[in-house]
Amino acid sequence: MIAIIDYKAGNVASVKNALDRLGVKSLITSKPSEVLAADGVIFPGQGRAGSAIKELQRTRLDQAIPQISKPFLGICLGMQLLADFSDEDRIDCLGIISGRCRKFPAIVKSPQLGWNKVAFEQNSPLTEDIKSGEYFYFVHSYYFDAAPEAVIGTTNYGFSFPSIVRHDNFFAVQFHPEKSGPAGERLLKNFCEVSQCL
Repeated sequence: MIAIIDYKAGNVASVKNALDRLGVKSLITSKPSEVLAADGVIFPGQGRAGSAIKELQRTRLDQAIPQISKPFLGICLGMQLLADFSDEDRIDCLGIISGRCRKFPAIVKSPQLGWNKVAFEQNSPLTEDIKSGEYFYFVHSYYFDAAPEAVIGTTNYGFSFPSIVRHDNFFAVQFHPEKSGPAGERLLKNFCEVSQCL
């Protein structure tokens, strides 16, 4: 069973539909006990950092998420909230993966909206059977300036930024795999296999 974290800012329906297509059982929940009991956890996202963190605090998920020992996948805002700090709303985040979320520099159009390539910098079970340079779907105005040792994949948008990161059992992607066609479906399948749900 995969727990999909509901914190009033995530694109939970699209993620659940993608898991349904893979034949993977999932549960949309905001209960820490259900999140901690799951075989794997997906933390989808869209919205603002400040309001999302406040909702996590209200449900005490901010305390539960760092305790998760099973495979974890953060998506978009769900990736950014794993950082130490976000320049969006100037707020402390969960501090699970070292780094800071920064606004795109003025040299690029913000938000980045659409398809872009992801180059793999390290081998990872998350990217198994996906070729480096594959296209994924992005929608974001901030990027995760993560510690170099955490970076699995990068994307160029006028400059290079981390688009896949990992620390221990915590994986995260800046793009939306649930909206990224066959490559995104393969990535979600890989995550479910790591979680032993497939």
